[in-house]
Amino acid sequence: MNKIKVYIASPYSKGDTDENVRAQLDAFDQLIDLGFIPFAPLWAHFQQLKYPRTYTEWIAWDLEWLPMCDCLLRLPGESHGANIEIEKARDFEMPVFYSIKELVAFFEK
Repeated sequence: MNKIKVYIASPYSKGDTDENVRAQLDAFDQLIDLGFIPFAPLWAHFQQLKYPRTYTEWIAWDLEWLPMCDCLLRLPGESHGANIEIEKARDFEMPVFYSIKELVAFFEK
């Protein structure tokens, strides 16, 4: 049986970058514990520290990964990039969730 792949969309540059990365890693860890296969684009934060890329390059990279997932989890907070990811997910008719609880309930059906 294929496990559900979850794309995590969340703020990065607005607010505290370290806290934003931490929130995505926390969600990643919870999703693994629940049996999902999460994709956390903010792992790229560590790449950005050593080999910086432009915002446009990162969004293009994110959008290449997005259709490989089964759904999108949107974490709280203002984010232009995460809003773009939601729009694209909807273009792919991909379910979008705003909490892990909502995501789990959907796939328990």
